[in-house]
Amino acid sequence: MTAMKALILAGGQGTRLRPLTTYTPKPIVPLVNRPFALYQIELLRRSGITDITFSLNYQPEKIEQTLGDGSKYGVRIRYICEPSPMGTGGAFRFAMEGSDEPTVVLNGDILTDLRLSDLIDFHQANNARVSIGLARVSDPSRYGVAELDVSGRVLRFIEKPQGKVTPNTINAGIYIIEPSVLETIPERENRSFEYDVFPKLLEQKERFYGYVMENAYWRDIGTLESYLAAHLDYLAGRLARFELEDQGPATAAHSGVDAASVIGEDCIIQPGVEIVNSVIGPGVHIEEKASVKHSVIWSHSRVAISADIQHSLIGQSCHIGRNARVRRGSALGDRAHLPDYTVV
Repeated sequence: MTAMKALILAGGQGTRLRPLTTYTPKPIVPLVNRPFALYQIELLRRSGITDITFSLNYQPEKIEQTLGDGSKYGVRIRYICEPSPMGTGGAFRFAMEGSDEPTVVLNGDILTDLRLSDLIDFHQANNARVSIGLARVSDPSRYGVAELDVSGRVLRFIEKPQGKVTPNTINAGIYIIEPSVLETIPERENRSFEYDVFPKLLEQKERFYGYVMENAYWRDIGTLESYLAAHLDYLAGRLARFELEDQGPATAAHSGVDAASVIGEDCIIQPGVEIVNSVIGPGVHIEEKASVKHSVIWSHSRVAISADIQHSLIGQSCHIGRNARVRRGSALGDRAHLPDYTVV
């Protein structure tokens, strides 16, 4: 297999994930108690890609402090900070300037268990200049749809189509790009893959192919609803080929934790607590008779006596008061404090 590098486009501010991303940039929000970027790093490493660049803009120092140089994960990581928002294409040109190897490019909010080696084989078999991963979705109206010919060659893109659309194969935010494409992007200018770079390649009738990810899990975790759903998918076993490190046993006098839930290390779970299909971060303290169902609680939060949390997201170091009720779809940012008997 031809040597390849990887670029993870992670310069966004994660506005759709606020309030969770106010203090935690999106690449390191925890997914089942490990920084999200580690899933992408593992995906790349399993296909033998160990030279990884992160293109950053928002709170880059926190990302670098968390991931380090990558040696802990069997890869080499370098960090490039965009001088200003440059778009996906502009960030690619800025980060990979001078590269003479193909690059696997991942949008920084894509969760997938795709075998990247299958996409790489497809790219090389077609002698493609660009190959794009495509996912099938029931509602493509929020995405860019790619239309292919019978050989898999991309004919056109339809951005955020309205009404009934055929096909339903959307841009999955996963690309393999040959180094010659760098020359088509103006230096240090804001350019989008979707609106600028790819349409130009199609006009020039370059070898541009789409790979439909028929048997792979795929999700954009960039919204609160989808971020929670990714956790529930993991707990349900829908996301294959990732294995978590041991989380460590809960410190519990009595545990009502079901088999699906994941409990972080150094948690305290008091008698009478009920935890169903949820992820509890490290250092969380849950007091007597509290209930947590289909929810995610980040590290070092405290849930007081008889509080009830359902289908919700709780940030780091929050306090949920006695008998408080956190209802479906709620999201509390770091250090939020709910008084006793509050309903949100």
